[in-house]
Amino acid sequence: MTTRAIPSSGERIPVIGLGTWQTFDVDGTPAPLREVMRSFAAAGGRVIDSSPMYGRAEEVVGALVADLDVQMFLATKVWTRGRAEGIAELERSMQRMRTDRLDLVQVHNLLDVETHLPTLREWKAAGRIRYLGITHYQSSAFADMERLLRSEALDFVQLPYSVGVREAEKRLLPAAADTGAAVLVMRPFEEGALFRRVRGRPLPQWAAEIDCTSWAQVFLKWILGHPAVTCPIPATSDPEHLHDNVAAGRGRVPDETLRRRIVAELGLG
Repeated sequence: MTTRAIPSSGERIPVIGLGTWQTFDVDGTPAPLREVMRSFAAAGGRVIDSSPMYGRAEEVVGALVADLDVQMFLATKVWTRGRAEGIAELERSMQRMRTDRLDLVQVHNLLDVETHLPTLREWKAAGRIRYLGITHYQSSAFADMERLLRSEALDFVQLPYSVGVREAEKRLLPAAADTGAAVLVMRPFEEGALFRRVRGRPLPQWAAEIDCTSWAQVFLKWILGHPAVTCPIPATSDPEHLHDNVAAGRGRVPDETLRRRIVAELGLG
């Protein structure tokens, strides 16, 4: 799988990650999820994103990763108020994910962000986490996210971005590029809305120009065509969908001309 650099360190990570919202909030480790994780690792995937907000997802991730002989890039979030509560939640996340060091911790939806960032910096200095960042799923938070990017020396920002929802292009993606923050992209398929838009529509001939054999790959590669993006994190519990998604991590990505054409042909301009 293609890799891209985390600007703050130069470390390279694979360009297709795995989200866990809803899909990993299950009892135990059912066979489809075991196959999803096994196939993700076999394809070269490493970045797995979770949160205490996602029910049992952290625990399921920890159990599944423990069965692999592969070092994953484990990302989660702090999602509470107060310094002591944040520390307690971080400790629980480490226990659930079966690790003594988290690769990335993000302040989920900016909740009590001014309290948690100093804690995350302390943990990073102590070697308990490797990177820190922020997330939000609403474009109404983009101004606050930009302010934090420009004032707080963050390693990562996670944001919504897709061929159909492009608000992040205006200021937030440029701010990430300016400040050297890696970008994780949530909701790359707009929770299925993009697939509904192209239902029954054959892939255009230009899909072959970027080595795509499905609409999922087109949507993911469109995102990867933006130079500020580091890694989309589509969530799935379906092994076939996982195989399809990770294929977008190989081959060519669209240039800006083709990206504009894709937007126009989908009627999303």
